[in-house]
Amino acid sequence: MANKQLHILSSRSRSPILLFTICLFAFSLLFVLFSLSTRHPSASSYPNTNPNLSLKPETSFVASLEHFLDHKYPRSSSSSPFPTVSEEDVSRFDDQVFSKERDRFYREPYYPLDLPIRVYVYEMPSKFTYDLLWLFRNTYRNTDNLTSNGSPVHRLIEQHSVDYWLWADLIAPESERLLKSVVRVERQEDADLFYVPFFTTISFFLLEKQQCKALYREALKWVTDQPAWKRSEGRNHIFPIHHPWSFKSVRRYVKNAIWLLPDMDSTGNWYKPGQVFLEKDLILPYVPNVNLCDTKCISESESKRSTLLYFRGRLKRNAGGKIRAKLVAELSGADGVLIEEGTAGEGGKAAAQIGMRKSIFCLSPAGDTPSSARLFDAIVSGCIPVVVSDELELPFEGILDYRKIALFVSSSDAVQPGWLLKFLKSISLAQIRGMQRNLAKYSKHFIYSSPALPLGPEDLVWRMMAGKLVNIRLHTRRSQRVVKESRSVCACDCKRANFTVPVL
Repeated sequence: MANKQLHILSSRSRSPILLFTICLFAFSLLFVLFSLSTRHPSASSYPNTNPNLSLKPETSFVASLEHFLDHKYPRSSSSSPFPTVSEEDVSRFDDQVFSKERDRFYREPYYPLDLPIRVYVYEMPSKFTYDLLWLFRNTYRNTDNLTSNGSPVHRLIEQHSVDYWLWADLIAPESERLLKSVVRVERQEDADLFYVPFFTTISFFLLEKQQCKALYREALKWVTDQPAWKRSEGRNHIFPIHHPWSFKSVRRYVKNAIWLLPDMDSTGNWYKPGQVFLEKDLILPYVPNVNLCDTKCISESESKRSTLLYFRGRLKRNAGGKIRAKLVAELSGADGVLIEEGTAGEGGKAAAQIGMRKSIFCLSPAGDTPSSARLFDAIVSGCIPVVVSDELELPFEGILDYRKIALFVSSSDAVQPGWLLKFLKSISLAQIRGMQRNLAKYSKHFIYSSPALPLGPEDLVWRMMAGKLVNIRLHTRRSQRVVKESRSVCACDCKRANFTVPVL
């Protein structure tokens, strides 16, 4: 009996010690887990888990550029030398990439399907980058500079300024960036993609013709002499070629690269057969010319939208844009339809903005190319686009469903007497309200800003690029091992043309 009592007392005396030991172990485990969770993120982690959300986005290209040049970067930057690359350099770089990709394959469970995308941004000589931005800034108040068809040159550059918005985000300090889909890397062997920060549109419009062509040739040589370019033959390089006239004289030498485009005209007027196709390239939206009509604005303007169909723009265009003259002839003078000749400057912008916000539907016919900035002006104005452009390709269509915000009409139907208005009047009020609500949600995807915002166009660029990476690696590696007798694969020029509507 005494022994039993002694055993009970001994067990009780050990209980507090055991409890203390368990608690100490638990606290130690929590401390280790907390320490791991607060480490600096690795290259494979999403950056900016605590972004500075107090930064106010700037959506004006001119205002953003002013701040960029005045407060962040000097008037001129040191020029990077033109590279001298040997076959040994390319081979050494290829070995480095192989080592990195092998390590990621065995370490990362979803590789090569992985975000954020790692992008190396070339530090090109300032003649290709900062100098061109300064040239625009110092001349944009010159409103007399017009294209052959009367369009203000500097406004065209703003519409196609996707090269600026993407580059400004990529090179911004990490403390000022908000995107989690892309991260800039400092070593080329770590990169999934390579961004070429050459302002092809500014140089095309603001330099003399021969000066521009010479600069194009210099930029081409600088990029194609890089080890990374030689290794992949440019397949993992991104070129902003958003105006259909830009970089035209040397495009054939960069046909393997990823082009950032406004559309994919397959008529041969702007791009040679086989130069552009959806699997390789990416469509980006124009920069809107009007201010955003947000959810509150759309709600308040519902009762004020008294015009059934609105169009303001140039009534005569070339190529596929000839449809405009036919539509004007068919629709002019009809009840509920307002068609106006477009004008340049702030007055034209204000008139377009007012007209779109007073209208239910906005006509979006083809211009000189299948797309036009008017489509994106309509979207951010809460005006349902009526697209009459049979060969139009749209931005981010792997992510966005445009059927929810726009109507698509074939050219042959649109010009039939009375057909288009009858079709629009058949759309129920419930359908209209639903599409307007969707426009309010979708509009954020078409507003470029600094800093670039999650779900904005800059973000969707990299989400779309993620879907291209496996195919880029496939064709890069295949090109490295094939011999001259190897079976050729289908070249881009034997692919079907891109058509929005079926060809009968």
